Amino acid sequence: MEARHEPESLSPPQIAAIRRSMTSGRMALTRRSLLRAGSGALALGGLGALSGCGIPPAGRKGESGAADDHSDEDKTLHFSNWTEYMDVTDDEKHRPTLEEFRRRTGITVKYTEDINDNVEFFGKIKPQLAAGQDTGRDLICVTDWLAARMIRLGWIQPLDASRLPHAYTNLGKTFRNPDWDPGHAHSYPWTGIPAVIAYNKKATGGRKVTSLAQLLDDPKLKGRVGLLTEMRDTVGLTLLDMGKPPETCTADDFDAAVARLQKATDRGQIRRFTGNDYTGDLSKGDLAACVAWAGDLIQLQADNPEVEFAIPDAGYMISTDNLLIPNKARHKKNAERLIDYYYEPKVAAKVAAYINYVCPVDGVRPELAKIDKKLAENPLILPDEEMAAKAHAFRSLSGEEETAFEDKFAKLTGA
Repeated sequence: MEARHEPESLSPPQIAAIRRSMTSGRMALTRRSLLRAGSGALALGGLGALSGCGIPPAGRKGESGAADDHSDEDKTLHFSNWTEYMDVTDDEKHRPTLEEFRRRTGITVKYTEDINDNVEFFGKIKPQLAAGQDTGRDLICVTDWLAARMIRLGWIQPLDASRLPHAYTNLGKTFRNPDWDPGHAHSYPWTGIPAVIAYNKKATGGRKVTSLAQLLDDPKLKGRVGLLTEMRDTVGLTLLDMGKPPETCTADDFDAAVARLQKATDRGQIRRFTGNDYTGDLSKGDLAACVAWAGDLIQLQADNPEVEFAIPDAGYMISTDNLLIPNKARHKKNAERLIDYYYEPKVAAKVAAYINYVCPVDGVRPELAKIDKKLAENPLILPDEEMAAKAHAFRSLSGEEETAFEDKFAKLTGA
């Protein structure tokens, strides 16, 4: 693929959004244990590198991102992932699905949990990618917006579909055709991350809260509503409530959604915009209702039966963390075999049982039920067809659009 020579430096609004997201937002989102804060702070050197003179072009026209594939003679691969994002035994000494992959294929996975947030990780591997060098990793897992940027830069290898029969067949409908990687030519999702409505029944007097309109307009909730500092989730849900699909959001649509949020903020309806620090306030009832991430709610509901969630009739937002093979990876075929392995329902069920995020693999339910029947029935892990049909993703943005949108959203939230 031909790399696009486009500027990729981050604007001040984007940097501010990243700082919010990393410390309390999606970048700090718990992966299994509630309120895991990741690294806690962005490495300033990495942020500085991203916000300075810009990222060098990905390569020259006609230059290939492929390296000599050593998979046949070297039965290894290097996989970088987020912490708490892979099944492990109680004593944390064994990773059952990775060990089964080795027994089956003879391929040893050198697994590293060295991703604490997207931007910090990107800062680590950017110099090698920009220089056309091997990052030392054959497989990485990053969030959709960063995956889109890396593909746009030409830094990710196309996948060989012939080596991905399970992935192609078992990928859930919700995840099939992201606009930033049509047909999944370069990526497959590891997990889905829904943003839905949550409420504390005791704080609402037993009333259900099922729509964003209630959050923004119900006088009985005034001053006790939380919205997320993640622009795509909060604005996306607002657009859906206004009958405007976030997949085709225009600048005018975005402005209309922000104006609606501003009116609610000016009336004192919104207590605050939060990252995943909403969890404590929601559990205590200081927030009667809020926008929340599904991964948090599974843990919250286990600890507090007063916490409920709702899927708005208008729909909900979903984002993804995604598997990609960087340019110059030395074990591409091995990495593709691992991707395909995790799309086998029996294997995917073991991961879903551990991490408790939306599983993108069809056919998992009966396998997950063998492990934990309650998890198999939980729509926050395995949405039913009705819920899945309501999932929406915010369209990919150009650098200029992201700067403009984040600037307007930052003014709204007071960031």
